[in-house]
Amino acid sequence: FLLVLVYEIHVYTGSKLGAETDSNVYINLIGTRGDAGKRKLHRSKNNNVKFQHGQMDIFCIKAVSLGDLEKVLISHDGTGPGNGWFLDKIVIKHEEGEEAQEVVFPCNRWLDEYQDDGKTERELTAKTQQWRVQVQTDGDSPEPQDCKRTLVIYGSKGKSDDLLLSPQNPGYVSFLPRATDAFIVETGDVGDVYKIRVSCDDMPGFEGWHLKSFHIEELHTKQELNFDCSCWLSHTREDRELVKEFPAVNEDRKTLPVYKYVVSVHTGDRWGAETFANVYITLYGKRGDTGVRKLHTSLVKGRKFQRNKVDSFFVEAVSLGHLQKVVIQHDGEGYGAGMYLKMITVKESQDSDKEWVFPCWNWLDTHLGLCETVCEILTVGKRLISSPKLPEINMQSSGLWIMDITGSDLNNEVDPIHLSFIFYGDLNHKKLPLQITGKAIQIKDALADIGSVYKVQVTGPHSKLKQPWHLDLLHMKHTGTNEEMYLAFDCWFDPNEDKCVELPALYADQEPLPVVEYSIHLHTGDLKKADATGEAYLCIQGETSDSGKRWLNSRNSLITFARGQVDVFRIKAVYLGKLNQVLVGFKSPKKDDWFLEKIVIKEVIYPFSTHVFVHNNWINKRSKKDFVEVVIPLKETSVTSLLTKKFDTNSRGRWQTWVDCMHVPEDIPDIQVVIFGKKGKSSAQKVQNLNNNPFLLTVGDIGDITKVSFLLSGPCLGRGIKLQKLRLKDLDTKQDLGFCTEAQCLFGEDGSETVTELAAVRPDKTPLREVLYSVSVYTGTLPASGTDADVFITVFGEQGDSCKRRLRHSNFERGQVSMSELRAIDLGLLSQVLVEHSNVGYGAGWYLDQIIIHESGKTDGQYVFLCRQWLDSGVGDTQMERMLR
Repeated sequence: FLLVLVYEIHVYTGSKLGAETDSNVYINLIGTRGDAGKRKLHRSKNNNVKFQHGQMDIFCIKAVSLGDLEKVLISHDGTGPGNGWFLDKIVIKHEEGEEAQEVVFPCNRWLDEYQDDGKTERELTAKTQQWRVQVQTDGDSPEPQDCKRTLVIYGSKGKSDDLLLSPQNPGYVSFLPRATDAFIVETGDVGDVYKIRVSCDDMPGFEGWHLKSFHIEELHTKQELNFDCSCWLSHTREDRELVKEFPAVNEDRKTLPVYKYVVSVHTGDRWGAETFANVYITLYGKRGDTGVRKLHTSLVKGRKFQRNKVDSFFVEAVSLGHLQKVVIQHDGEGYGAGMYLKMITVKESQDSDKEWVFPCWNWLDTHLGLCETVCEILTVGKRLISSPKLPEINMQSSGLWIMDITGSDLNNEVDPIHLSFIFYGDLNHKKLPLQITGKAIQIKDALADIGSVYKVQVTGPHSKLKQPWHLDLLHMKHTGTNEEMYLAFDCWFDPNEDKCVELPALYADQEPLPVVEYSIHLHTGDLKKADATGEAYLCIQGETSDSGKRWLNSRNSLITFARGQVDVFRIKAVYLGKLNQVLVGFKSPKKDDWFLEKIVIKEVIYPFSTHVFVHNNWINKRSKKDFVEVVIPLKETSVTSLLTKKFDTNSRGRWQTWVDCMHVPEDIPDIQVVIFGKKGKSSAQKVQNLNNNPFLLTVGDIGDITKVSFLLSGPCLGRGIKLQKLRLKDLDTKQDLGFCTEAQCLFGEDGSETVTELAAVRPDKTPLREVLYSVSVYTGTLPASGTDADVFITVFGEQGDSCKRRLRHSNFERGQVSMSELRAIDLGLLSQVLVEHSNVGYGAGWYLDQIIIHESGKTDGQYVFLCRQWLDSGVGDTQMERMLR
């Protein structure tokens, strides 16, 4: 008799956009002894909600031993757009006797009526490939260190996992100079191999590896491939990379080119947009991906990833074909450790005249925006890198736009597809109805009188479709101005759905408008007979344009708005600017009246504005029209608080601190630091080093940090110390604070000052400004009122104090007014001044009349601090310092 076994099924949902499904999923396991029958995958053992984006779910099935597993039949019952599923792979584990077995069934395809080949059932085969890998190391390669080396094989059907190149025999040393090492690795069926990627771990002290060649052979089919590598994987030699890709050299096929992609990261112009974190990117194209690459050496001078800066990096890879998306991530933890990313642009080489555009316009921060440090960005298309040079006479008015539209194939028997292309310009818009009859179509139009095109909208299909059609790309080129752009629509038009998609126009010298997701909440009133069934659409109108007509029901079905219910819809549109009204259309075959209370629209892009449109009225009441349309004006707008996520722990006031300086004197001066907060200030503490090594500051409970003051204890310096970086990180909450260090010198350019202050920069909050205070000191007219001693003042305000400052270039003679300037972070309303002197020199006593302080360049807002007393160790109360209020 046969044993009953438990088969543990691991189902991996892919991480493509929209990969998840809530359809019922069925499986049948087929082995050498028969099959298990069609079974529903009921409850995931490890997740409450199964088959979610990028998730692995575990299910158990009991069945009589099926022998060696050969195939899996997997299917789902989802119909209609959006019910598809992208399955990465299925791994089945079971134990029979002593042996534990694990079989991998790769899929890496859609089960979706509207994607791929339209099938919702797939037969997966347990096909594995075994490869013998031979690696040759060059003679001048250093002795190998304990560093992981991995290989990834790419083929027409997919790619392998990261394959660790480690010897079978423990103690054997691989990758010695002049050695040839052999490894056996196993992969799923990757199809025809077109490239490999080789990488080394980023280990401290790793000297590099001089790789000579790779030879791989599939042991069953005897397919052999050679890769002539001859390059260094090293941080210090050649192009300083630890990752390299090599195309397969094959007599039957053209060898793919290797590109040095130039990846540009555009950091946004917001406070705190910069990051000190390590940033990583993966590029994806029609032909595979680059794997995760660290962006370490910018081609642009200065610190990387600073506010409003564009940094460019080389990413060398075998040609990816049409680029589709990028995934960008960083390792910064805590509020403020992230970055505000405007967009990423990628060109194939430094000489390319076009670049792919990936707009983001969001924070990558654990506590802001989407509260994520990783972001997948789809491309909106390709643009020229620089504006075409126009002839002397501006040709904008003459000339045509030549437009090439490419998409999926159409059967000859199928009727043409009717779509509308609507071009929005800054003066007007124009609608071009089109009949799509095949894979490519070209149209020409002057698009006269609409001004400069800023977005293109595609709507349809306006006729019955027999099969779905995929719109790939719209290429536009103007014969007069030579303006050119490629808009990557990359979307399906389905038989039962009226679709409306749009993309921004892409110009060389303009930032593209973001494509924003709007979340629309329709509130049906809680009144008798408020609910209604019918067809409905809406159109959002903003200050820049409108969203186009968006249908809320699919073509052959009706939608029901239930009493007291909130229905949520999501649409994507090119940013509409400030919203001002919503148009709602409704038609009920049963002549239902619908009581619409309000519509709430949320922008799913930072800073997450919410717009409320109140109707509080019936739609369709006693109307004779086919569709009833109502226009609902904006009632109110609110913005979510900037800090999206609260801190998990309380701060104990312990901050890791980094200070990085240039032009540091050999004899390092004694520098102290004081941290100011909204509730007080820390004690003065020693700056341990100026070379970017972290040290700890204990500041106590001073509230939110507002500024940092550096104090020079000893004599003045000959010249200032150039400050490149100041960063503080809370050890408990992980909050990360940056400071504006551009053009900042500690203790002035000439080193003559004793205090330098910097305001703390938080994401999207304006820091305190720097103020130049003008200080006028009036010495009295009594005999011997003057002094030659050094005079010091500390100015106090509602936002802290200036720390003790020596008044420079001053002449405190009888009856004189001495003027000096004091640079400090804004102190708010001034309250008092502490004045003191060094009491050095003959007749050092001093009779001070008054001090007047005002902001330089302003005539109003003077603060007068009267004294009219001696500061003299031998006169009156013998005080050497006075607090003036």
